[in-house]
Amino acid sequence: MENQKARAVLNLEADILELTQSLITIPSESHQETTIADAIESALGNYGHLTLERFGNSIVARTQFNKSERILLAGHIDTVPSSGNDVPQLVQRGQTPPETDTSGVASEDRLYGLGSCDMKGGLAVGLKLAVSLKSSNRDLTFMFYESEEVESIHNGLYKISQQKPELFKADFAVLLEPSNAQIEAGCQGTLRFNIILKGRRAHSARAWMGENAVHKAVDVLNILNSYTPNVVDVDGLQYREGLQCIGIKGGVAGNVVPDECIVSINYRYAPSKSTEAAIETMRALFAGYTIEIVDNAGGALPGLTHPAAVAFIEASGKGVQPKFGWTDVARMAEFSIPAVNFGPGDPSLAHAPNEYVPIEHLYECERVLSTWLNT
Repeated sequence: MENQKARAVLNLEADILELTQSLITIPSESHQETTIADAIESALGNYGHLTLERFGNSIVARTQFNKSERILLAGHIDTVPSSGNDVPQLVQRGQTPPETDTSGVASEDRLYGLGSCDMKGGLAVGLKLAVSLKSSNRDLTFMFYESEEVESIHNGLYKISQQKPELFKADFAVLLEPSNAQIEAGCQGTLRFNIILKGRRAHSARAWMGENAVHKAVDVLNILNSYTPNVVDVDGLQYREGLQCIGIKGGVAGNVVPDECIVSINYRYAPSKSTEAAIETMRALFAGYTIEIVDNAGGALPGLTHPAAVAFIEASGKGVQPKFGWTDVARMAEFSIPAVNFGPGDPSLAHAPNEYVPIEHLYECERVLSTWLNT
């Protein structure tokens, strides 16, 4: 099995549907991307117009057309852990999808399989563009990177930025994340924090001698229940903020009054808000409570007024929607690169057991990007 994986070969001249199927058949769960990275590096090495560099299991391919503008296109090569449906499966319109799909009958031709939506489809689009655009009206940088689905410190883009930040010199970036083949601009920030509630331990048979920390969580939950999300206008896009309890932990035994309860909360905030302002907003909302910050990743402004963004939107003929989740466009913002998400697949299906990508999305994204970069 290991020898078979090591010999994984990609035909980048194949039709994009065939290429996506091939990518799905190569397992690439986070931290286990060596086989697919080897296959990508080997396949791209056959094209003389590309200069390749490898960072761990991340591959950077660049053109040197001596153009005045450079576009960065990026997509991650890893997937979440398998749910048991790893084999690509084609389902035509009107057919019954796999048992894990609850939609009943397929409304379009689909390709099922682990990572089909997030994001082997987008990866296939990027690879096809890398080899087909042997000339372009812009210089191009492609980043096919590891470990996007896990902690930020392992993220391939982060590692590249630490080792060779000059590779992030670009005028505009497109993240090939699933976006329903529509343009999603910017992204929201995400703050995770804990509220730690203290009590006094006692035997549950003598509960009056203690103070139950878990019971105190009701006041925190009431704040969450009464919270009305803000809708923030940024460059004409409406970003809807969100605040959710994502976990509660408390209790040590079946006969002990808990002396500590941890309420974990996730705040999704508009890209116009700084990471510091997000923290202060939560401290004001939960005044009187101790807040322990777990993770805070700032968002990215849409940057829709940048000439390259304007040109892409005009060439695509598509409208623009806000990105409600956090994506690596935020990393582009750190380098002052305006960026959008544009890729095949419905983002709501990412990580789902019935994950699939509409086949027409593959062709549409390839067509739009190829036309734009050749215009």
